[in-house]
Amino acid sequence: MTELTQPLAAAPSEVAVQPAVQVAAQSAGTRCTTFSELVYVHFDWWKALRKGTLTPAAAEKYAAARASFEERHGEIVSAYWCSHVESAVALTQKKRRVPWASPISTFHRESDWATQAAPEIAAELHHCDELAVKAKTVLTGVRQVICLQLVMACAAHLLSLVDSRVTHEEEKNAEALAREQKALSFAEEYYCDAANGQAQVSYFVGMAAVAAVIGVGAAVWLAIDWSAPIAALVAGALGAVVSVIQRINQGKFTLDYDTGRLYAIFLGGLRPLIGGAFAVVLTFAFTGGLLSLPSSVDDAHRRLALMVVAFVAGFSERWAQDTLAAAMPSGNKS
Repeated sequence: MTELTQPLAAAPSEVAVQPAVQVAAQSAGTRCTTFSELVYVHFDWWKALRKGTLTPAAAEKYAAARASFEERHGEIVSAYWCSHVESAVALTQKKRRVPWASPISTFHRESDWATQAAPEIAAELHHCDELAVKAKTVLTGVRQVICLQLVMACAAHLLSLVDSRVTHEEEKNAEALAREQKALSFAEEYYCDAANGQAQVSYFVGMAAVAAVIGVGAAVWLAIDWSAPIAALVAGALGAVVSVIQRINQGKFTLDYDTGRLYAIFLGGLRPLIGGAFAVVLTFAFTGGLLSLPSSVDDAHRRLALMVVAFVAGFSERWAQDTLAAAMPSGNKS
């Protein structure tokens, strides 16, 4: 466990009150201590410890409050407690019932007292809150833990600026604030990249599932009898899948990752259907005489040529639209 100020291990009297932690943890089910309450109790405990007036009752009160808080939210793995005002930020991790699953990480903040005279710091800490909410809601696994750790580090550094201002030991300057804003921007960039990566995985799952269904159904159909539209549907769906994979590899594929995983899966499932639809329409255009293949293509290779056209139609929807628009009679063009 890491604490940036006032490490509990430094308190000699706390060793004697360890049983109180266990007793409090057993009785914590009746009422959970909030983080604001824990901050106030910790501040009283720290003032008494610093002045040398810490009593066993005060130490037991803090131990009980902390045990109640950790019973609900998990162990405090990182925290910054202001030394001269009732403010703090903390990161907790609660183990899941499944041993191999990542723990539930939660960011906590209580800093209104410290930032009353520093609205610019308060705004950045509010930004930390927003980013922590997004990270906990959207991200999963290791990426969520890393992002929340970055947010926690930024919040602790920001709070340390106003903490030093309260003691008049160091004047906060624009350079220090700019440095912390840059660190917070890095944390936000990490969140965006991680969230977009997760959305891409969900998108690909939906796309691959629909493409697989189309492929299996078409394979059964074509095994019975050849059908140009069915073959074009498969080729178009395959072209759409390849197009998305290529854009992901090039880093040019971004999604609206804040809408949820199911929505990304839904959008992914639509992609091979759209590609297949364009491929089928173009195939009808060729077989119906609206478009024609070069005269040098014989009947034996006509099927292969139509498959290539269908694949390209699924790969590039814009090309398919332009081809269909060019094939329309001039009198029908809008």
